[in-house]
Amino acid sequence: MAEDKKRTRQPNGRSSIYQSKDGKWHGRVTVGIRDDGTPDRRHVERKTRAEVTAAVRELEKQRDAKTMKKPGKAWTVKTWLTHWIENVASLAVNDNTMVGYGVAVRKHLIPGLGAHRLDRLKPEHIETFYAKMQANGSKPATAHQVHRTLRTALNEAVRRGHLGKNPVQLAKAPKTGEYEVEPYSVHEVQRLLKAASQNRNSARWAVALALGLRQGEVLGLRWEDVDLDGGFLVVRRSRHRPQYAHGCVEPCGRKAAGYCPQKRRTNPELSTTKSRAGRRAVGLPEQLVDLLRAHLKAQEGERAAAGKRWEENRLVFPDEHGRSPSHRRDWAEWKALLAEAKVRDGRLHDARHTAATVLLILGVPERAVMGLMGWSTTAMAARYQHMVDSVRSGIATQVDTLIWSKDGKPDVERSDEN
Repeated sequence: MAEDKKRTRQPNGRSSIYQSKDGKWHGRVTVGIRDDGTPDRRHVERKTRAEVTAAVRELEKQRDAKTMKKPGKAWTVKTWLTHWIENVASLAVNDNTMVGYGVAVRKHLIPGLGAHRLDRLKPEHIETFYAKMQANGSKPATAHQVHRTLRTALNEAVRRGHLGKNPVQLAKAPKTGEYEVEPYSVHEVQRLLKAASQNRNSARWAVALALGLRQGEVLGLRWEDVDLDGGFLVVRRSRHRPQYAHGCVEPCGRKAAGYCPQKRRTNPELSTTKSRAGRRAVGLPEQLVDLLRAHLKAQEGERAAAGKRWEENRLVFPDEHGRSPSHRRDWAEWKALLAEAKVRDGRLHDARHTAATVLLILGVPERAVMGLMGWSTTAMAARYQHMVDSVRSGIATQVDTLIWSKDGKPDVERSDEN
């Protein structure tokens, strides 16, 4: 027993087990290096040697599997998500993605899961949270967006050693529901373009319907991005919806910062596209090149008419004074165009759906469509596939009716008989 009570000195970095004078057993395990450069040596205490040996082996197992959490005060879900959204996420994604992250974190995740200790969060806690979200009326797509945000945030916690494993990976993701793609037909597109040709900035809608650019990408286009002689344009940047903070010294009483009389914008108006898939070159059909040439000439006339009121931003689709129109104004002009063309009401994003569907119907390879549309995964193309298949079936039926008669004879054969 006397030998057991002695503390045998182990080589540097080796685990040690010893018994103290009070009879308790202790174990010490070096698991890494602390932020200040000193060894991170963990201590466990148990009543018996067998118990402390098992605890030491568990620490060594976590160390070797690189699932050991960092020392210091334990993170809660709230403190980690707050740190991640304020200091980490913005370094890797664009402003529009940050808006989605912010809503998911502050409106849903912190109120629903924030009190849990980060290292004790279980898949069951997360699944219960998803169920409550949907029971309270959240749409499936919202729940799934929250799921993706939490998974991304906790993946970073694992990478930095604050969490051993990501419980979101084990939790069942909420169903997204049926994703309905509603592209416009060729006839509807023709009516829209005919109506647009009578209005200012008609090429803006041709770009949306033919190329499928996102709203922010269209509003962020500059003339240096367009090569009319080469017949292509390059998507390099996007225009963002404004975000505001209160600028008032004394509280103005407005809950939303956007209504503050002294509001200040907190995000840039334009930013470069961060994702590799988003930065892309897109070929221009000849008719669209002609439309853009005419649009450039009309814009030169507007610049001359505006005189000193014109603000030179080299934007392809500015307002009457050279400034970028708001997203709301752009949306309102789309709605007015639908009414003028007597085409069914739809979202501005449906113009993008139309371009994607047409490309897939024409048999353009999926990888090429991904490049043109700026998709980063094949999952997006899969969402369109059921619509593409139904359109192809409809075309086949039309061809069948055109060529063959009801009695099975080709129409040419029937004509010869007559």
